[in-house]
Amino acid sequence: MLPYILRRLLHFIPTFLLATLLAFLITQAAPGDFLSALKENPSVRPETIERLRQQFGLDKPVLVQYVLWLKNLLTGDLGDSFQFRRPVAEIISGPFLNSLILVGISTFLHFVVSIPIGVYSARKPYSAGDRAFTFLSYIGLGVPSFFFGLLVIYAMLQLKQRFGWDLPFGGKSSSTLPQDISPMRHAWDVFLHALIPSIILVLRGISAESRFIRGQMLEVLNQDYIRTARAKGLNDRTVTYKHAFRLAMIPTIAGLGGLLPSLIGGAGFLEIVFNWPGLTPLQLNALNNQDLYILMAVTALATILYMLGNLLADLILAVVDPRIRYT
Repeated sequence: MLPYILRRLLHFIPTFLLATLLAFLITQAAPGDFLSALKENPSVRPETIERLRQQFGLDKPVLVQYVLWLKNLLTGDLGDSFQFRRPVAEIISGPFLNSLILVGISTFLHFVVSIPIGVYSARKPYSAGDRAFTFLSYIGLGVPSFFFGLLVIYAMLQLKQRFGWDLPFGGKSSSTLPQDISPMRHAWDVFLHALIPSIILVLRGISAESRFIRGQMLEVLNQDYIRTARAKGLNDRTVTYKHAFRLAMIPTIAGLGGLLPSLIGGAGFLEIVFNWPGLTPLQLNALNNQDLYILMAVTALATILYMLGNLLADLILAVVDPRIRYT
């Protein structure tokens, strides 16, 4: 197992270099740069623009800029933001943790809800409950998350106007000064504000995952060894969860490699709809201002997490399925 892990870690190097190089070239291929807007400002002297260009290294060839960025990255330096004039690590740490809150809650709900629904639908196919879950899953897959979020906000506003229900939505907390309340109360307030966008965020995942688990379970439950286990007198719970479920979850475990990058991707446009200070607003702002090093930092972290996620999924597969061996 250890030699396999070492080989995979060595394979990460060319993958990371190629991914970040392509991202760097694509970002730099856009016309102009961060300083282009300053050229239109008559109050900014050309000497100042040239000094800033040399300070940020924008006067060097693109490949040289990439090599310098990579060299700084190896020392733990993500560079300085063009727009904020601060280290990128300081800028993305807060939004990353905020996105982590949404993604953490939604990931927990994803597995806690989708697995029981999928197993129930497989054990009782075409029952009333199965048909109801199928209908709801079609709605969850068909309605975009950001549009569903707008509908929920409208409904919450109507409840507040008609019944006086002050439901938490919008922003990260109701308190403008978190230091004025206890840490536990502030954490609970943040959780309540994150709960609704997290539920909306996970609806599509639950709809797809529960249907996928249902299909896998139905296929496994019709295998000969399952009928043999039942013929030996094993109870239905043992057959379902110890034999069928363990095998049916293998494709789901294999897909865990894409879970870690979602921590970087955040909650997408739901963060904008609910005014959540996560990574998506920061990335859009950086893209609009061509803040190169913020975009590259997010890309580098997403690439690393994607590679580690795939390695972790492979290792979990070897634990779950004894037929898999890495030599």
